[in-house]
Amino acid sequence: MDFRYTPEEEVFRGQLHSWLESTRGDVFGRGGEPGGSTASLLDVGDDSRWQRLLEYHRRLYDAGYAALHWPKEYGGGGATLMEQAIYQDEVLSFGLPLYGANQLAIDRIGPTLMFMGTSEQKERYLHKMLTGEEIWCQGYSEPNAGSDLAGIQTRAAVDGDSFVVNGQKVWTSLAQRADMQVLLVRTDPNAPKHKGISYLLVDMKSPGITIRALVQITGEAGFNEVFYDNVRVPKENLVGEINQGWQVSIATLMYERISGGTRHPVQRTITELLSLSRRIEFEGIPANQHPYVRHKLAQFAVEAECLRLSRYRSLTSQLKGKIPGPESSFGKLFATELNLRVAMFADELLGPYGTVDKGSLGAVEGGRWMQRTLAARGLTIAAGSSEIQHNIIGERVLKLPKG
Repeated sequence: MDFRYTPEEEVFRGQLHSWLESTRGDVFGRGGEPGGSTASLLDVGDDSRWQRLLEYHRRLYDAGYAALHWPKEYGGGGATLMEQAIYQDEVLSFGLPLYGANQLAIDRIGPTLMFMGTSEQKERYLHKMLTGEEIWCQGYSEPNAGSDLAGIQTRAAVDGDSFVVNGQKVWTSLAQRADMQVLLVRTDPNAPKHKGISYLLVDMKSPGITIRALVQITGEAGFNEVFYDNVRVPKENLVGEINQGWQVSIATLMYERISGGTRHPVQRTITELLSLSRRIEFEGIPANQHPYVRHKLAQFAVEAECLRLSRYRSLTSQLKGKIPGPESSFGKLFATELNLRVAMFADELLGPYGTVDKGSLGAVEGGRWMQRTLAARGLTIAAGSSEIQHNIIGERVLKLPKG
Protein backbone atom coordinates (compact mmCIF):
# COMPACT_ATOMS: atom_id res chain seq x y z
CA MET A 1 0.00 0.00 0.00
CA ASP A 2 1.23 3.50 -0.88
CA PHE A 3 1.00 5.52 2.34
CA ARG A 4 1.38 8.87 0.59
CA TYR A 5 -1.70 11.01 0.15
CA THR A 6 -2.72 12.19 -3.28
CA PRO A 7 -2.69 15.99 -3.79
CA GLU A 8 -6.49 15.98 -3.43
CA GLU A 9 -6.33 13.98 -0.21
CA GLU A 10 -3.68 16.32 1.18
CA VAL A 11 -5.94 19.30 0.48
CA PHE A 12 -8.81 17.50 2.25
CA ARG A 13 -6.56 16.74 5.23
CA GLY A 14 -5.38 20.34 5.51
CA GLN A 15 -8.88 21.79 5.36
CA LEU A 16 -10.16 19.29 7.91
CA HIS A 17 -7.24 19.94 10.28
CA SER A 18 -7.83 23.69 10.20
CA TRP A 19 -11.57 23.27 10.77
CA LEU A 20 -11.04 20.91 13.72
CA GLU A 21 -8.46 23.17 15.32
CA SER A 22 -10.73 26.20 15.09
CA THR A 23 -13.92 24.42 16.12
CA ARG A 24 -12.30 22.65 19.05
CA GLY A 25 -11.20 25.99 20.45
CA ASP A 26 -14.57 27.66 19.84
CA VAL A 27 -16.63 24.92 21.46
CA PHE A 28 -14.40 23.49 24.20
CA GLY A 29 -12.09 26.46 24.80
CA ARG A 30 -8.48 27.00 23.81
CA GLY A 31 -6.47 24.18 25.29
CA GLY A 32 -9.70 22.63 26.53
CA GLU A 33 -9.89 18.91 27.02
CA PRO A 34 -13.05 17.51 25.43
CA GLY A 35 -12.07 14.13 26.76
CA GLY A 36 -11.61 11.99 23.66
CA SER A 37 -14.22 10.07 21.76
CA THR A 38 -14.87 7.31 24.25
CA ALA A 39 -14.97 9.61 27.24
CA SER A 40 -17.43 11.85 25.43
CA LEU A 41 -19.78 8.91 25.09
CA LEU A 42 -19.65 8.04 28.79
CA ASP A 43 -19.24 11.42 30.50
CA VAL A 44 -22.66 12.89 29.73
CA GLY A 45 -23.93 13.56 33.23
CA ASP A 46 -22.76 17.18 33.24
CA ASP A 47 -25.38 19.37 31.56
CA SER A 48 -23.01 22.10 30.38
CA ARG A 49 -20.62 19.57 28.89
CA TRP A 50 -23.48 17.78 27.15
CA GLN A 51 -24.60 21.08 25.62
CA ARG A 52 -21.06 21.63 24.29
CA LEU A 53 -21.14 18.18 22.71
CA LEU A 54 -24.48 18.99 21.05
CA GLU A 55 -23.04 22.26 19.75
CA TYR A 56 -20.01 20.41 18.38
CA HIS A 57 -22.35 17.91 16.73
CA ARG A 58 -24.34 20.68 15.05
CA ARG A 59 -21.13 22.16 13.68
CA LEU A 60 -20.01 18.76 12.39
CA TYR A 61 -23.30 18.41 10.56
CA ASP A 62 -23.24 21.94 9.13
CA ALA A 63 -19.69 21.37 7.85
CA GLY A 64 -20.63 18.06 6.25
CA TYR A 65 -18.42 15.97 8.55
CA ALA A 66 -21.09 14.29 10.71
CA ALA A 67 -21.15 11.06 8.70
CA LEU A 68 -18.57 11.01 5.93
CA HIS A 69 -18.92 7.23 5.66
CA TRP A 70 -22.67 7.33 4.97
CA PRO A 71 -23.85 7.28 1.33
CA LYS A 72 -24.97 10.62 -0.04
CA GLU A 73 -28.45 9.26 -0.67
CA TYR A 74 -28.92 9.11 3.11
CA GLY A 75 -27.41 12.52 3.78
CA GLY A 76 -23.85 11.36 4.41
CA GLY A 77 -20.62 12.56 2.87
CA GLY A 78 -20.14 9.67 0.47
CA ALA A 79 -16.42 9.96 1.20
CA THR A 80 -13.81 7.60 -0.14
CA LEU A 81 -12.28 5.08 2.24
CA MET A 82 -9.05 7.09 2.25
CA GLU A 83 -10.93 10.27 3.20
CA GLN A 84 -12.63 8.36 6.00
CA ALA A 85 -9.23 7.16 7.25
CA ILE A 86 -7.85 10.70 7.13
CA TYR A 87 -10.89 11.96 9.04
CA GLN A 88 -10.41 9.37 11.79
CA ASP A 89 -6.70 10.14 12.14
CA GLU A 90 -7.23 13.89 12.33
CA VAL A 91 -10.20 13.81 14.71
CA LEU A 92 -8.49 11.45 17.13
CA SER A 93 -5.30 13.51 17.03
CA PHE A 94 -7.35 16.33 18.59
CA GLY A 95 -8.97 14.00 21.12
CA LEU A 96 -12.43 14.79 19.72
CA PRO A 97 -15.41 12.45 19.36
CA LEU A 98 -15.66 10.93 15.89
CA TYR A 99 -19.40 11.40 15.56
CA GLY A 100 -20.25 14.25 17.88
CA ALA A 101 -23.00 13.54 20.39
CA ASN A 102 -24.62 10.69 18.45
CA GLN A 103 -21.85 8.08 18.28
CA LEU A 104 -24.08 5.01 18.52
CA ALA A 105 -26.53 6.21 15.89
CA ILE A 106 -24.00 7.24 13.28
CA ASP A 107 -21.41 4.50 13.53
CA ARG A 108 -23.68 1.45 13.90
CA ILE A 109 -27.46 1.96 14.25
CA GLY A 110 -27.86 4.11 11.14
CA PRO A 111 -25.83 1.75 8.92
CA THR A 112 -27.88 -1.17 10.27
CA LEU A 113 -31.12 0.55 9.24
CA MET A 114 -29.67 1.33 5.80
CA PHE A 115 -28.88 -2.36 5.39
CA MET A 116 -31.93 -4.00 7.01
CA GLY A 117 -34.55 -1.34 7.72
CA THR A 118 -37.70 -0.54 5.77
CA SER A 119 -37.90 2.49 3.50
CA GLU A 120 -40.27 4.10 6.04
CA GLN A 121 -37.76 3.55 8.86
CA LYS A 122 -34.94 5.05 6.83
CA GLU A 123 -37.06 8.07 5.95
CA ARG A 124 -38.22 8.55 9.54
CA TYR A 125 -34.96 8.15 11.46
CA LEU A 126 -31.76 8.64 9.46
CA HIS A 127 -31.87 12.40 8.90
CA LYS A 128 -32.51 13.18 12.57
CA MET A 129 -29.57 10.97 13.54
CA LEU A 130 -27.31 13.13 11.40
CA THR A 131 -28.59 16.45 12.71
CA GLY A 132 -28.53 15.30 16.33
CA GLU A 133 -32.23 16.04 16.72
CA GLU A 134 -32.71 12.50 18.01
CA ILE A 135 -30.01 10.93 20.18
CA TRP A 136 -29.88 7.13 20.25
CA CYS A 137 -28.85 4.48 22.75
CA GLN A 138 -28.55 0.69 22.52
CA GLY A 139 -30.51 -1.74 24.72
CA TYR A 140 -28.50 -4.96 24.57
CA SER A 141 -26.87 -6.06 27.84
CA GLU A 142 -28.87 -7.37 30.80
CA PRO A 143 -27.82 -8.22 34.37
CA ASN A 144 -27.46 -11.92 33.38
CA ALA A 145 -26.71 -11.44 29.69
CA GLY A 146 -23.64 -9.33 28.98
CA SER A 147 -21.01 -11.13 26.95
CA ASP A 148 -23.55 -13.93 26.52
CA LEU A 149 -25.90 -11.62 24.65
CA ALA A 150 -28.13 -14.43 23.34
CA GLY A 151 -29.15 -15.08 26.95
CA ILE A 152 -31.40 -12.01 27.10
CA GLN A 153 -34.70 -12.38 28.95
CA THR A 154 -36.45 -9.04 28.34
CA ARG A 155 -39.78 -10.10 26.78
CA ALA A 156 -41.94 -8.54 24.09
CA ALA A 157 -45.40 -10.00 23.52
CA VAL A 158 -47.54 -9.16 20.51
CA ASP A 159 -50.77 -7.39 21.44
CA GLY A 160 -52.76 -6.07 18.49
CA ASP A 161 -50.68 -3.52 16.60
CA SER A 162 -47.98 -3.34 19.28
CA PHE A 163 -45.31 -5.24 21.14
CA VAL A 164 -45.61 -5.03 24.92
CA VAL A 165 -42.16 -5.03 26.52
CA ASN A 166 -41.25 -6.06 30.07
CA GLY A 167 -37.77 -6.50 31.50
CA GLN A 168 -34.50 -4.73 32.24
CA LYS A 169 -31.34 -3.61 30.47
CA VAL A 170 -28.07 -2.46 32.02
CA TRP A 171 -24.87 -0.61 31.03
CA THR A 172 -26.99 1.43 28.62
CA SER A 173 -24.76 4.31 27.53
CA LEU A 174 -26.52 7.64 26.89
CA ALA A 175 -29.94 6.36 28.02
CA GLN A 176 -30.56 9.46 30.14
CA ARG A 177 -29.91 11.67 27.09
CA ALA A 178 -31.45 9.49 24.40
CA ASP A 179 -34.65 10.05 22.47
CA MET A 180 -34.63 6.62 20.81
CA GLN A 181 -33.23 3.17 21.46
CA VAL A 182 -32.56 -0.03 19.56
CA LEU A 183 -33.83 -2.79 21.85
CA LEU A 184 -33.11 -6.50 21.66
CA VAL A 185 -36.00 -8.53 23.10
CA ARG A 186 -37.15 -12.14 23.30
CA THR A 187 -40.38 -12.62 21.37
CA ASP A 188 -40.47 -16.43 21.49
CA PRO A 189 -39.37 -17.74 24.91
CA ASN A 190 -39.66 -21.35 23.74
CA ALA A 191 -37.27 -20.98 20.79
CA PRO A 192 -33.58 -22.03 20.95
CA LYS A 193 -31.20 -19.51 22.50
CA HIS A 194 -30.24 -17.59 19.35
CA LYS A 195 -33.76 -17.79 17.92
CA GLY A 196 -36.91 -16.05 19.04
CA ILE A 197 -35.17 -12.66 19.40
CA SER A 198 -36.43 -9.45 17.79
CA TYR A 199 -34.89 -6.01 17.18
CA LEU A 200 -37.13 -3.03 18.00
CA LEU A 201 -36.87 0.76 17.72
CA VAL A 202 -38.19 2.27 20.95
CA ASP A 203 -39.16 5.82 21.87
CA MET A 204 -37.38 6.47 25.18
CA LYS A 205 -40.22 8.78 26.28
CA SER A 206 -42.72 5.91 26.13
CA PRO A 207 -44.83 5.34 29.29
CA GLY A 208 -43.42 2.54 31.40
CA ILE A 209 -39.70 3.28 30.84
CA THR A 210 -37.65 4.08 33.95
CA ILE A 211 -33.98 5.11 33.70
CA ARG A 212 -31.60 4.87 36.65
CA ALA A 213 -28.10 6.28 36.29
CA LEU A 214 -25.09 4.17 37.33
CA VAL A 215 -22.15 6.13 38.72
CA GLN A 216 -18.80 4.57 37.75
CA ILE A 217 -15.61 4.53 39.78
CA THR A 218 -14.52 7.63 37.83
CA GLY A 219 -17.50 9.56 39.20
CA GLU A 220 -19.08 9.77 35.74
CA ALA A 221 -22.68 8.76 35.15
CA GLY A 222 -23.03 7.75 31.53
CA PHE A 223 -24.16 4.16 32.03
CA ASN A 224 -27.71 3.38 33.12
CA GLU A 225 -30.15 0.70 34.12
CA VAL A 226 -33.36 0.82 32.06
CA PHE A 227 -36.58 -0.84 33.21
CA TYR A 228 -39.57 -1.65 30.98
CA ASP A 229 -43.03 -2.04 32.50
CA ASN A 230 -45.65 -2.85 29.85
CA VAL A 231 -44.01 -0.52 27.34
CA ARG A 232 -45.91 -0.48 24.04
CA VAL A 233 -43.88 -0.40 20.81
CA PRO A 234 -45.64 -0.13 17.44
CA LYS A 235 -45.21 -3.14 15.14
CA GLU A 236 -43.80 -0.91 12.41
CA ASN A 237 -40.79 -0.37 14.70
CA LEU A 238 -39.64 -3.95 14.16
CA VAL A 239 -36.41 -4.16 12.12
CA GLY A 240 -36.18 -7.30 10.00
CA GLU A 241 -38.44 -10.27 10.68
CA ILE A 242 -39.99 -11.17 14.01
CA ASN A 243 -37.89 -13.76 15.88
CA GLN A 244 -34.97 -13.08 13.48
CA GLY A 245 -33.45 -10.18 15.41
CA TRP A 246 -30.21 -12.01 16.16
CA GLN A 247 -29.13 -11.51 12.55
CA VAL A 248 -29.93 -7.79 12.78
CA SER A 249 -28.07 -7.46 16.07
CA ILE A 250 -24.99 -9.14 14.57
CA ALA A 251 -24.97 -6.50 11.81
CA THR A 252 -24.98 -3.78 14.48
CA LEU A 253 -22.21 -5.52 16.43
CA MET A 254 -20.02 -5.85 13.34
CA TYR A 255 -20.31 -2.11 12.63
CA GLU A 256 -19.41 -1.54 16.30
CA ARG A 257 -16.35 -3.80 16.10
CA ILE A 258 -15.17 -2.20 12.85
CA SER A 259 -15.09 1.20 14.56
CA GLY A 260 -13.92 -0.18 17.91
CA GLY A 261 -10.25 -0.01 17.02
CA THR A 262 -10.50 3.57 15.85
CA ARG A 263 -12.51 5.23 18.62
CA HIS A 264 -9.72 5.28 21.17
CA PRO A 265 -7.25 8.19 20.76
CA VAL A 266 -4.32 6.06 21.93
CA GLN A 267 -1.75 7.94 19.86
CA ARG A 268 -2.84 11.24 21.37
CA THR A 269 -2.64 9.79 24.88
CA ILE A 270 0.90 8.53 24.22
CA THR A 271 1.91 11.96 22.90
CA GLU A 272 0.54 13.57 26.07
CA LEU A 273 2.38 11.01 28.19
CA LEU A 274 5.62 11.90 26.40
CA SER A 275 4.95 15.57 27.12
CA LEU A 276 4.30 14.74 30.78
CA SER A 277 7.62 12.87 31.01
CA ARG A 278 9.45 16.09 30.08
CA ARG A 279 7.98 17.95 33.06
CA ILE A 280 8.33 15.48 35.94
CA GLU A 281 11.05 13.43 37.61
CA PHE A 282 11.29 9.66 37.98
CA GLU A 283 13.69 8.15 40.51
CA GLY A 284 15.44 11.48 40.98
CA ILE A 285 16.12 12.42 37.35
CA PRO A 286 14.01 13.96 34.55
CA ALA A 287 11.59 11.20 33.57
CA ASN A 288 12.25 11.49 29.85
CA GLN A 289 15.95 10.79 30.50
CA HIS A 290 15.38 7.66 32.59
CA PRO A 291 16.24 4.47 30.59
CA TYR A 292 13.20 2.57 31.86
CA VAL A 293 10.82 5.38 30.98
CA ARG A 294 12.38 5.87 27.56
CA HIS A 295 12.05 2.15 26.86
CA LYS A 296 8.36 2.12 27.83
CA LEU A 297 7.55 5.24 25.79
CA ALA A 298 9.34 3.82 22.75
CA GLN A 299 7.44 0.54 23.10
CA PHE A 300 4.11 2.38 23.28
CA ALA A 301 5.00 4.44 20.20
CA VAL A 302 5.88 1.29 18.26
CA GLU A 303 2.63 -0.41 19.26
CA ALA A 304 0.57 2.66 18.35
CA GLU A 305 2.19 2.69 14.92
CA CYS A 306 1.43 -1.03 14.55
CA LEU A 307 -2.20 -0.29 15.39
CA ARG A 308 -2.34 2.45 12.76
CA LEU A 309 -0.76 0.24 10.10
CA SER A 310 -3.04 -2.65 11.02
CA ARG A 311 -6.03 -0.38 10.42
CA TYR A 312 -4.54 0.54 7.04
CA ARG A 313 -4.23 -3.17 6.26
CA SER A 314 -7.94 -3.49 6.91
CA LEU A 315 -8.47 -0.42 4.75
CA THR A 316 -6.50 -2.05 1.94
CA SER A 317 -8.85 -5.02 2.11
CA GLN A 318 -11.86 -2.72 1.85
CA LEU A 319 -10.30 -0.84 -1.08
CA LYS A 320 -10.16 -4.19 -2.85
CA GLY A 321 -13.90 -4.60 -2.34
CA LYS A 322 -13.77 -7.09 0.52
CA ILE A 323 -16.26 -6.91 3.38
CA PRO A 324 -14.83 -6.41 6.89
CA GLY A 325 -15.26 -9.56 8.95
CA PRO A 326 -14.15 -10.94 12.32
CA GLU A 327 -10.65 -9.52 11.80
CA SER A 328 -12.17 -6.21 12.95
CA SER A 329 -11.79 -7.68 16.45
CA PHE A 330 -8.00 -7.17 16.16
CA GLY A 331 -8.35 -3.39 16.23
CA LYS A 332 -10.75 -3.30 19.16
CA LEU A 333 -8.65 -5.75 21.20
CA PHE A 334 -5.29 -4.13 20.48
CA ALA A 335 -6.43 -0.53 20.95
CA THR A 336 -8.14 -1.03 24.31
CA GLU A 337 -5.38 -3.24 25.72
CA LEU A 338 -2.71 -0.74 24.62
CA ASN A 339 -4.76 2.08 26.16
CA LEU A 340 -4.87 0.13 29.43
CA ARG A 341 -1.09 -0.41 29.47
CA VAL A 342 -0.48 3.28 28.77
CA ALA A 343 -2.81 4.33 31.59
CA MET A 344 -1.21 1.92 34.06
CA PHE A 345 2.27 3.15 33.17
CA ALA A 346 1.17 6.77 33.65
CA ASP A 347 0.03 5.75 37.12
CA GLU A 348 3.44 4.15 37.78
CA LEU A 349 5.26 7.20 36.42
CA LEU A 350 3.37 9.64 38.65
CA GLY A 351 3.74 7.54 41.79
CA PRO A 352 1.64 8.89 44.70
CA TYR A 353 0.51 11.82 42.54
CA GLY A 354 -1.20 9.34 40.24
CA THR A 355 -3.83 8.74 42.93
CA VAL A 356 -4.74 12.42 43.35
CA ASP A 357 -8.14 13.12 41.83
CA LYS A 358 -9.26 16.21 39.95
CA GLY A 359 -9.93 19.24 42.11
CA SER A 360 -7.52 18.08 44.81
CA LEU A 361 -4.31 19.81 45.87
CA GLY A 362 -1.38 18.31 43.94
CA ALA A 363 -3.47 16.86 41.12
CA VAL A 364 -1.28 16.59 38.01
CA GLU A 365 -2.85 18.09 34.87
CA GLY A 366 -6.20 18.38 36.56
CA GLY A 367 -6.21 14.74 37.68
CA ARG A 368 -6.95 13.46 34.20
CA TRP A 369 -4.35 10.68 34.42
CA MET A 370 -6.11 9.16 37.41
CA GLN A 371 -9.40 9.38 35.50
CA ARG A 372 -7.84 7.57 32.56
CA THR A 373 -6.43 4.85 34.81
CA LEU A 374 -9.82 4.26 36.40
CA ALA A 375 -11.62 4.23 33.05
CA ALA A 376 -9.15 2.15 31.03
CA ARG A 377 -10.15 -1.28 32.32
CA GLY A 378 -13.79 -0.69 31.45
CA LEU A 379 -12.91 -0.02 27.82
CA THR A 380 -11.50 -3.56 27.53
CA ILE A 381 -14.96 -4.83 28.54
CA ALA A 382 -17.26 -2.49 26.62
CA ALA A 383 -18.26 -3.37 23.04
CA GLY A 384 -17.18 -6.98 23.49
CA SER A 385 -14.65 -7.88 26.17
CA SER A 386 -11.05 -8.76 25.37
CA GLU A 387 -11.85 -12.38 26.18
CA ILE A 388 -14.66 -12.37 23.61
CA GLN A 389 -12.36 -10.79 21.01
CA HIS A 390 -9.74 -13.49 21.65
CA ASN A 391 -12.39 -16.15 21.09
CA ILE A 392 -13.55 -14.54 17.83
CA ILE A 393 -9.98 -14.25 16.54
CA GLY A 394 -9.13 -17.80 17.58
CA GLU A 395 -12.25 -19.43 16.17
CA ARG A 396 -13.08 -17.34 13.10
CA VAL A 397 -9.70 -16.00 11.98
CA LEU A 398 -7.15 -18.58 13.11
CA LYS A 399 -9.67 -21.47 12.80
CA LEU A 400 -8.47 -22.99 16.06
CA PRO A 401 -10.49 -25.93 17.44
CA LYS A 402 -12.84 -25.24 20.31
CA GLY A 403 -11.52 -26.65 23.53
